[in-house]
This record gives sequence, structure tokens and C-alpha cells, in this order.
Amino acid sequence: MKKLFPIALLVLITLSTSAQRPQGGRPEPIKITGTVLDNDTNQPLEYATLVLQNIRNPDRITGGVTNAEGKFEVETMPGRYNVSVEYISFQTYKAENQQFTTSTDLGVIKLKVDVEQLEAVEVVGERTTVELRLDKKVYNVGSDLTVKGGSVTDVLDNVPSVSVDVEGNISLRGNESVRILINGKPSALSGLSPEALQQLPAEAIEKVEVITNPSARYDAEGTAGILNIVLKQSKTAGLNGSFGINVGDPKTYGGNVSLNLRRDNFNIFTNTSYRYRSGPGNALFEQENFNPDGTTASFQNEYRDYQRQNDGFNTNIGFEYFIDSTSSITNSFVYRNGGGNDETDIDFFNFDAVRNPTIQRNRFTNESDEDEDVQYSLNYVKKFGEDDDHKLTVDYQYSSGSELENSIINEVILGENINLPTEQTINDESQKNQLLQFDYVRPFGKDNESQFEFGYRGTFNRFNTDFDFGILENGILDSDPNFSNELNYKEYVNALYTQLGSKFGKFSVLGGLRMEASDIGVELVNTNEVTDKDYVNWFPSIFLGYELSEKEQFNLSYSKRLRRPRSRFINPFPSRSSNTNLFQGNPDLDPTFTDAYDLGYLKRWDKISFNTSAYFNRSTGVFQFITRERGDFVEIENPDDPANPVLVPVQVRSPINLATEKRYGAEFTTTYTPKRNWRLTWNVNLFQRELRGDYTYINFRDEEITQVFDADNFSWFSRLSAKLPLPGKVDFQTNLFYMGPQQDAQSKSKGMLFTNLALSKDVLKDKGSISLNVRDIFNSGKRKSETRTENVFTYSEFQWRQRQITLSFLYRFNQQQNQRQRNGQRGGGDDDGDPEFEG
Repeated sequence: MKKLFPIALLVLITLSTSAQRPQGGRPEPIKITGTVLDNDTNQPLEYATLVLQNIRNPDRITGGVTNAEGKFEVETMPGRYNVSVEYISFQTYKAENQQFTTSTDLGVIKLKVDVEQLEAVEVVGERTTVELRLDKKVYNVGSDLTVKGGSVTDVLDNVPSVSVDVEGNISLRGNESVRILINGKPSALSGLSPEALQQLPAEAIEKVEVITNPSARYDAEGTAGILNIVLKQSKTAGLNGSFGINVGDPKTYGGNVSLNLRRDNFNIFTNTSYRYRSGPGNALFEQENFNPDGTTASFQNEYRDYQRQNDGFNTNIGFEYFIDSTSSITNSFVYRNGGGNDETDIDFFNFDAVRNPTIQRNRFTNESDEDEDVQYSLNYVKKFGEDDDHKLTVDYQYSSGSELENSIINEVILGENINLPTEQTINDESQKNQLLQFDYVRPFGKDNESQFEFGYRGTFNRFNTDFDFGILENGILDSDPNFSNELNYKEYVNALYTQLGSKFGKFSVLGGLRMEASDIGVELVNTNEVTDKDYVNWFPSIFLGYELSEKEQFNLSYSKRLRRPRSRFINPFPSRSSNTNLFQGNPDLDPTFTDAYDLGYLKRWDKISFNTSAYFNRSTGVFQFITRERGDFVEIENPDDPANPVLVPVQVRSPINLATEKRYGAEFTTTYTPKRNWRLTWNVNLFQRELRGDYTYINFRDEEITQVFDADNFSWFSRLSAKLPLPGKVDFQTNLFYMGPQQDAQSKSKGMLFTNLALSKDVLKDKGSISLNVRDIFNSGKRKSETRTENVFTYSEFQWRQRQITLSFLYRFNQQQNQRQRNGQRGGGDDDGDPEFEG
């Protein structure tokens, strides 16, 4: 009888199992349920993420998110799993090696607030906005209300250490030589001109990394440092995303969609947006002309009105496939198309030496613009063993772009209604770029506290500019060979680098060396002028760090950098918006080389963080934009005195390799969070700039002119940001930015105050947000400057864009507010690896 009992029991189990599943069929799915609460408040945590990782097949991952009551319900197959529950700024709950054979309720899981983050300082309680690291600042865009409905340049203008002038030019610590990367690499999204960045919507951006002193791992390009713009990509299981619309005044509107589909072994993502924007602006130039003896010869006032209209479509589509638990491959495709119509209306008023009016004329420019960019990227990551930091990364990227500008320029002398010949300029630009890169990282030693890495990067870029200028008669362009030409520019750079870092207790060191072999070619086709430049340069870097405690650290760094002239700087074809104030590139420009030193200090308290650094840069071969008199004059017929036409000297603004520059500076960033959802941030950057050099040129009359451009300039800028909750669950934020007076080789610029504010409220059970923001609320974003050459003094004011008001709506599904991935974006390139050794 005792022997029959086990047999009977076995038969019953077999019959029971057979009843639960058909013969030869798969097991029935089971459900894992539970509730996630805040440990301190016992409030439910909506959008907390449950992750189930199969132990037998670790690359099989499933999961889900909690609802408004903090409850989750996930369907999976029976098996053994590692369980984790994650929520931003809370400690992760983990339960490893759990056996699930039937549907299981995990009960109530309480998460504690993570007050100590290993890699960053959390300065905003639940929703981090700024992370301060030893080697860089990470600015998370999601919770910044003042950029809703804006562009990437609006985002950058709110980042500590970064400033954007009225024309959209980006500076880091007051230096315009900054390298812009998208997901760690050059990108077609940056386009052929700064305007392309203004078409990339703020909603597509997850974070901006500010790297003021990059290591040998990065390109040597950019003497001021690197700004890496990381686009959004979710890792949450299932389908999730968001869509938004915005409308504003001056007339602007647009929409964007962000989608992500995550399955066990693949991930599909896209960011797509459309944007229309009008941009009214204005400028004035008050010019006094002098005789050789220093007496006044004449005056000219020039008033400009800009009416810009442009639209742009951007899409980024990617597919990430997880080959196994140690390797993945990502394909992504970027397409950008834009166009617009810009009108520039200029009124000229001329006066004699005692300010009697002599002539009045109007110059009207209508410019149409079309541009298109395409980019394909392939990324492969292979990890070795169980250590995620031991890996090989391979990247290939191809991009092409084109931009066509067509301008019709009409000029009329008022009073007599004398129409001057109609001018036309056609500027056709194109580029083709390729990038090939691989990086190998190998930790070693006790607890992997040392790290070795080496890599290669090759960039192969070609630019073509075909510029045509002439007189338009009866719809036919009579080209002027003195102002028309075709430019071919080639820039091939092959680079190798290696780095070795280690940590000894509280002390860490990272040393690296980068070699770049550059092959530069400039060809002016019509005049058969060819310039070839080949050079090999070495760029060492070293970083030293010391931790007094987990909340207090010092770091000291050195790196060598360079700045290559952009195609706009070497394009010798003069602009024709004004025939008396021209811009002209210089094809003979050489790179600028910089030795950069940086000393940083970081201190954290419970509610306050303080980050400061002192820096020194010494640059040689600096190219500076200078204004010179070309020596010729524009003759304007005077109806009152035809025998004596009005003569206006022509001025041209060009970049040259001026000499040497020393830049000393210090910056301070302090953040105070007195309570949850409150944040006060103050950033100050002070710098002293010493420029030494002189320039000699031959003017139109074959006269040798020597100008001394020695200049000492102290300047500073400061940014104050405050975010706090208002009654009715409304969030309020304001940013104040002040740029102090500046002085360069020939010009003095006055200080400028720029103020933004925003209001936001969550709706639809916190799945939607309505935001209202006002940029430049006092309409004070104007650049005011004075420029003096030998015989001309000019006072100017320039406002690129008037005050902007934008109303935005964003709806999220299956994702957290201000969601940001924890593990970094695959294919992001330079954001991987051990943070102890990041440059």
C-alpha cells in the first residue's frame, strides 16, 4: 500500500498537469500583480516600472508600468525571474531568482527616496533638472517650462555656462568655438547653418551635456568645449510616447510625436515634428564718415526691418535589435526638410557734414530658402562577459545636405523714384559627410578600478558652394565675374586615441593622447585658386580628481584643442544685403590651437549644491572678425546735384588669424531646493580676455593700412532661474539672463538683459500638460555696439527676434512625466563607460 501511494500521487499530478494544458502545448500565461507606494507618504506612484528578467534567457525582458493607483498587472510565462521596480529618484526594489508557477500578487512594494546618487547631484527632489558631475554638467530638458514649444537654441540658452546671442550664435563660457554634437556625434540635424538647429524642437531633446574640458576620447575640435544634445528614447516595455502641439505670437505653430515600442529583443523609436515660425526683427546702423584730417565728411543712417517665415519637418526613426544579452545593433534614419522666405527692408538716409539731408534710398531684399538633410547611422555594441563596461562599439554614419538661397535685391532713390539695377544672388550649397568610428574599453585590476581604452575616428567631409551674383534684366541674370565663383572644400580627419585611468582610494587619474591627421583642401573653381593644407597634430589630456568625501570633490584637468574654420568663414563671396556693409569669408584661414586648464570644486549639502571652476585658455592663431574699409565707394546719384554724386565708403567684415589670446575665467553655480518642487539656481561666469595682434592690408587705392587690434576685455554673464508651485497645482518658472558689456578688437557691446517666464498645469489625470511661456518678456534682447575703423564710426542695434508668446499642450501615454532613461541612449557614443574616467 505504501508503494502504491507515491505512484498514485504521480498519476494525479500528471492528470492535473494534462488538464491544465493540452498535450504538447505551451504553458498558460500567468499574471504578476502588485502595488507601488511612496515609503514616506504612502501615496501611490504612477508610472513606476516593473521589470521581469528571465534567468535562463537574460535577454528576454518583460514588464509594465503602474496606473494612477500605483497598481500593476503584467502577463508573462511561468518561470524563474529577477524582479525589479524602478521609479525616477527612488531607490530600486529588487527581488532576485523568484520562481513563478502560478499567478502571483507581490503585495505592496514601498520605495524610498534616493537621496544619494552615485553619479550626479539631484537638485530638484523628484524631478531632476540639473546634474552636476566632475567632468560635465547634464541639463535635463523635461522639466524646464520656459522652453515648451521652442527650439534647441532656446534650450541651450537656459543651460548653465552657455549663452546664445541675438543671431543664434552659441557660446560656451563666452567663447563661440564650441563643438555641437547630437547623441555624441556630428549630425545632419545641425545642418549647414545655425538656422537648422532652430528647427529642432525642444520636445525632442532629453538632455544637454556640457563638457568644458573634453578628454582625448573626444574630437579635438572646439576650443571652448563640447555641447552634446541627447534626443529622447524610452526603454519602457510596450508602446509608449507622447504628442504635442503649440501655437504662438508672432505667428508660430507646430506639432511633434514621440513613439517607442519595446519588446524582448528589439526597440523601435521615432521623433517626428513639424514647425512653422515667423521671425520679425530689426536693426539700425548710424554711421559717421571722417576725412583724412579727422573732420566729419558725411553721415549715413541705415534702418533694417526683417520679416522671416520658415517651416521645417524633422523625423528620426530608429530600430534597435538585441542579438543576445551581450550585443546589439541599432539602425537610425534622419530626414530634415525646411524652407522659408525672408524679407529685408532697408532705408538709407544720407547727410552732409552738418547733417543736411542729401539723399534717401530704399533697398529691398527678398530671399527664398530651401534645404534638405538625410542621415543614416549604424551602431554595433559588443559586451564581453558579465562586465557591461568591457565592450567594443562600432559606428558608421553617412549624411548629405543641400541648401539653396535665391535673393532678389531692388533699390530705389526716393523723391525722384530712380530705380537702380535689380541685383540677384544665388547661393547653392551642398555637403556629403561620412564617419567611421570604433571604441574599445577594458576595465581591469581590483574591483575594476582601472580602465584602458583606445579608438579610431575618421571623418570625411566635402562642401560645395556655388555663388552667383549679377544684374537681373527681363528675368535673365547677367552674372558679374568679380563676385561669382564656385568653392569646393574638403576636410578629411583621421584620428587615433588611447586613455588609461585608475583610482587609488580617494585619488583618481586619467591620462590620454589623441593624434589627428588633417587633410584640408580649398578650391576656387572660376579663378583656379587651390589651397591644400596637410598637418598632423597631437592632443594630450590629463585629469586628476580627489574626493574629500562623497559630497566634496576637487578635480584638475588639462587638454589641447583646436578650432577649424567653418565653411562660412572661408567662403570669399561677399553678402549683398547691403552694398556698403559687406560680409566676406577668408579661404586662407588656419586653425586656432588652444591649451585649456581647468580647476573644479564640487560641494553638496542636503538642500544646497555648489559647483565652481577656474579656467585658463591660451590660444594661438585666433581668428577674429574685423571690419575694414575696402577703399572703394558706392556712388549714389544726387538728384539735386547730378555732377556731385554721394559717396559712401564700403566696409567689409571678415575673419583673420589675428594673433594670440589669453582667457582667464571663473564660474559659480549654486542650487537651493528649500522644499519639494522648489528650485532656485544661480550661475555666474566671469572672464578676462587679452588679445594681442595687428593686421596689415592693401586697400582699393593700393595704400598699405596697418591696424593694431590689441584689446583687453573683462566681461561676465549671469543667469538666475526660479521654479516654484502656485495655488491650483500650477507650476511657475522664470529665468533672467544678463550679458555684461564686451569689447573685441574693434567693437564695444553694451550689456543686455533677457527675461523669460512660464506657467504650466497638469491635466487629464496628469497625463497631459498645458504650458504658457513668454520669451524676452520686456522685449530687451537687443545687441547694441559701437565700431570704429580709421575713417568710420558706427553705432548699431540688432534684434534678431521680438518677444515670443507660446501656448503648448503635451499628452503622454504609458510613460512618466519628464521621463529619462537610466542607462543612457544606445548609440550615444561618448556617454558610455565608467563615470570615474569620463573626460
